[in-house]
Amino acid sequence: MKASIANTLLEKTRGMTIEETLSFLANEFKDKVVFSTSFGQEDQVITALIGKNNLPITIFTLDTGRLFQETYDVFYQTLKKYKIDIKTYFPDTTAVEELLNKKGPNSFYESVDNRKECCFIRKVAPLTKALQGNSIWITGLRAEQSENRNDLNLFQYDEKFDIIKFNPLLKWTLEEVEDYLEKNNVPQNELHKKGFISIGCAPCTRAIEIGEDIRAGRWWWESSHKECGLHQK
Repeated sequence: MKASIANTLLEKTRGMTIEETLSFLANEFKDKVVFSTSFGQEDQVITALIGKNNLPITIFTLDTGRLFQETYDVFYQTLKKYKIDIKTYFPDTTAVEELLNKKGPNSFYESVDNRKECCFIRKVAPLTKALQGNSIWITGLRAEQSENRNDLNLFQYDEKFDIIKFNPLLKWTLEEVEDYLEKNNVPQNELHKKGFISIGCAPCTRAIEIGEDIRAGRWWWESSHKECGLHQK
């Protein structure tokens, strides 16, 4: 049923700009449209579009407890510039305490299973809470970010979270993202200037070298598909 709604939305919004589509969704699904931001470059584009147009879309973020200070800095700058609210979700305290007491603070380096366990506690579980009861989940996903995202659609049903996902920047290139940010003076994470393209938790992110895949800096010690479980198919 919801998969067919995604197809219907694709038809109804065909030819609309991103701003027009966001406004349409906010009116069509009143108080049930949310946007998840991690303050990366793509997310900052969408935040700017929502903020500048004063759209009634709830913006939220997941504070894993292990973010870079530079991420908190751009969080603060974004609040000040756009005069918006950004709701913050934290991982369950008891779950984090149990993980650290049982396996220590760096268990994610030891195996993919351990890393995914940490990601689930710090990201997936809070996201599940944030999405609950909503109809549309807006993301900053782009097709060229990874092989796993090449076959995404503009609108699609996310079975895992039982919600329709809207990926407005799906076909944008990194150059288009950076151009928008510069032209519109959008706050950016200072780490982007130091080779950090995709930024997550501090212990799980490094700068990339010239010629490396843009997500090579995420969980660089692994050879997995480099997804945390938020957008995994």
